Amino acid sequence: MSVRTIDHTSTGYSTRQAYWMAEAAKLAYRTPEEIERTAREWGFDRVRHHETVFTPPFPLEDTQAYTAASDRMILVGFRGTEPRKIQDWLSDGSTPPWPGPANKGYVHHGFAQALRSIYPEVRDAVVELRDNDQTIWFTGHSLGGALAFLAALHLYFEDPRLLADGVYTYGQPRVCDRSLVEAHDEAFADRTHRFVNNNDVVPLVPPAPVFKHAPTLHHIDAEGRLRDQQPSFVGGLADRAKGLGADPFAATSAGVRDHSMDRYLEALRANVR
Repeated sequence: MSVRTIDHTSTGYSTRQAYWMAEAAKLAYRTPEEIERTAREWGFDRVRHHETVFTPPFPLEDTQAYTAASDRMILVGFRGTEPRKIQDWLSDGSTPPWPGPANKGYVHHGFAQALRSIYPEVRDAVVELRDNDQTIWFTGHSLGGALAFLAALHLYFEDPRLLADGVYTYGQPRVCDRSLVEAHDEAFADRTHRFVNNNDVVPLVPPAPVFKHAPTLHHIDAEGRLRDQQPSFVGGLADRAKGLGADPFAATSAGVRDHSMDRYLEALRANVR
């Protein structure tokens, strides 16, 4: 790979940028010390850490993110969680959807609660660190992808000058209803990039048609090839049929194996080459 770190001057989509945003999403799983060390190796001289700890019965233990800044780029990475926790969380249908950012559409209540607990810190960090009109990027894997998607929307609807240059998500669950997707599409055309690896089961929840994805999809097929479009209905079924068992959230299922951040990175690295 010719570029050995994130390109701080990038302003649009590329497979190389997708790979490095995936590396940044994986970094969110590391300790604060590891995040700071790696971010500085990547050319970011300032880092802020964000964490909220939950109490039972909320199915998550905490929500974590980091914000890193250089004089050209601001990067916000959200940590994800295990597919089984997402399944348990989304199985609770007793709470109605919550109003979306700026009261545009609706969001699954679990995602809304998780983001609400940490968003003020993220917003303040972006505002504090953006002292040179830097580009703004959001990334996350799994739950982290859902939070990155929503955080970028919140930031823009609060202040249109803070429109993200890129939102890259990996194995992101569905987040919101059609109304919020439409509001997203008006502002984020060609800025949001959602990656799905083959049989990854998490992007299939919460269930359609109530919850939707933003339309831009980059699909990694069963052979590891990156296809920058929605897979055909028949082809998509063929890929997803391979290895899916009775419980797609079981740890040994293809749906969970393909959700691994390492699998996303392996496929993207191969496509960059």
